[in-house]
Amino acid sequence: MLIQKLKACAEFIAGDGTQLRELLHPDKQRLELGYSLAHATVKIGQSSVLHSLTTSEVYYILSGRGEMHIDDEKQLVEAGDAVYIPPNAKQFIHNSGTEPLVFICIVDPAWRKEDETVYEV
Repeated sequence: MLIQKLKACAEFIAGDGTQLRELLHPDKQRLELGYSLAHATVKIGQSSVLHSLTTSEVYYILSGRGEMHIDDEKQLVEAGDAVYIPPNAKQFIHNSGTEPLVFICIVDPAWRKEDETVYEV
């Protein structure tokens, strides 16, 4: 049995500018997973950097409010919302709320640096 404690995971700034903690990743644990699972935070008034993945991704919003941008679409998101991000979609999320925007990221297949493109704004 593996139980991964969030506080035991090292926090770092991801390529898209979010504060990230990788909870589960098949390259970091001896797990037969086809996906990766991470915990992300965007500070009040900030945004992640415009980026895309060659893989699909799901954000599940735990707390806060924001604006999800996928290609030419924009929608408000809040706690309890799940957002599907298709492969190769240009995306970013903006924290438009009054508290940190916290969400879970599921990338399938598991996130790899070579699958991500970060765009200069």
